[in-house]
Amino acid sequence: MGVSVEEFLEMLRQLPEVEQNDGGSWVSLKVRGKGFGYVWDQTETVGLKSTIEEQIALVAERPDVFEPQFTAGRFGWVVVSLAKIDADELFELVTEAWCLTAPKHLVDAYEAGARPN
Repeated sequence: MGVSVEEFLEMLRQLPEVEQNDGGSWVSLKVRGKGFGYVWDQTETVGLKSTIEEQIALVAERPDVFEPQFTAGRFGWVVVSLAKIDADELFELVTEAWCLTAPKHLVDAYEAGARPN
């Protein structure tokens, strides 16, 4: 169990049009100029966009892995401890964050290619 920062950044290659911007002590993750995540190398954590309901559920279920970051409108951001999560679950969460942010046509194209008919 556990995912390194490098492994997480490699996961992002599977999602279209992900932009990484160095913010000094963090890297912001964007699609088409809109943010869906952050990576903090020093603390080996990532912050991901989610629904408020999912944020609450994740934190309640496993507070050792997830902590609330902030809420903005209908979204709740969650901080994920990379050392305490497996790669499949993390990829699912980052994909959901990307899908909440990317334009619908980009999400539709990704899902059509990512899921066999």
